[in-house]
Amino acid sequence: MILHLSLEHINSGETPYQVEPTEQNGFYQFFTDGGVHYSVGFMEDDVLLSKNSYQLIIANINNHKSPRDRKVRDTIVSIVDEFFRCNNSTLLYICETGDNKQRMHSRLFEYWFSTYNRKALFTMISSSIVDAEGVVNFATIILRNDNPELSEIIVEFTESIQLLSQKPE
Repeated sequence: MILHLSLEHINSGETPYQVEPTEQNGFYQFFTDGGVHYSVGFMEDDVLLSKNSYQLIIANINNHKSPRDRKVRDTIVSIVDEFFRCNNSTLLYICETGDNKQRMHSRLFEYWFSTYNRKALFTMISSSIVDAEGVVNFATIILRNDNPELSEIIVEFTESIQLLSQKPE
């Protein structure tokens, strides 16, 4: 399924940085005052959840140091808000960075969501996953409370996390 978000909606109102499309469908970009180039995108996901779900990808494209910048949070939240305005899919965010900053990124994402003014309309569940090498990664799902499959999706997410966390025999 091709995902189209309205840049007009994203860039109106509370979005501090100008969001533009990228060449990759479902991905958007913006540049911070400090010169950091961010890409935010949505890829269909069928690894963790079988129902209509997308994985949220947030990438620092030019790997510039990213100081605490509230405008980054507000811009990403505006993009995610538009995602949920357009559809009732599940959003999956996985923190597996390879630089041992997974916990920090997961906590930052959870903090961003906690400051979201419409968070009461959503269910957010986070969990840790220990991979075969013993590295702890984090997965979070966010879905609208009016999703007709809310309960089933939560059960499937919980079961998938348990399955992925089991040690291979």
